[in-house]
Amino acid sequence: MIQAALNMMDRLAQTAQTLLNLRLNQTHLRAFQLYADELLAYNAHTNLTAITDPEAIEIRHFVDSLSCLLVIKSLPPGLRVVDVGTGAGFPGLPLKIICPGIHLTLVEATSKKVVFLEHIVRTLRLENVALINERAETVGQMPEHRESYDWVLARAVAGMRTLAEYLLPLCKVGGHCLAQKGESAHQEVAEAEEAIRLLGGKVLQLTPVELPTVVETHYLVDIEKVAATPPRYPRRPGIPAKKPL
Repeated sequence: MIQAALNMMDRLAQTAQTLLNLRLNQTHLRAFQLYADELLAYNAHTNLTAITDPEAIEIRHFVDSLSCLLVIKSLPPGLRVVDVGTGAGFPGLPLKIICPGIHLTLVEATSKKVVFLEHIVRTLRLENVALINERAETVGQMPEHRESYDWVLARAVAGMRTLAEYLLPLCKVGGHCLAQKGESAHQEVAEAEEAIRLLGGKVLQLTPVELPTVVETHYLVDIEKVAATPPRYPRRPGIPAKKPL
């Protein structure tokens, strides 16, 4: 077990350096190892992720989350970041491990996943992490969260037309939304162009990400918030998914 942990930390450090030009120190690596151990232990009795191979966790969860830094570049202390539909904490918590000074909010509608998030935040002793057990549509209409975040993140949550309505109401004007998408990213973005414009956004770029051992290309969709979102959006919970803009 100890040897496996060492191997994982070595691989993670090497992959982060090669792919992302990101140097992980021993504090980072110990945190990621503990995160992986707790995720696997919790997943044994509560279904959090279908990815249970340690190397797959390293690449598909940790490195994939950290790949957001290819676009974000830096997350200085005090920056407000929200991760919508975070699941078991991705991509928000890996970014928090690397950039501990950010103020991170994790939005997750599934209660059992929020219980795990509470546990892992305590275990990793992370500060300035807020957990919201609510749907994105509800959070987007809360005055304390609406248009107040510098970066709004999401991974594998919904199609782009629906996702835009989840993310853009939370982003302040001048801030950015970053959606992690698969091979259909270009088509999804083209179909969502009008919805993004209506919600106050402008697509800046799609950045390809090639992850080791992963066949399909992933994309980081960077959307700048250029105008205020009309007050009626997001619509009631469930409507954006049933009737995308």
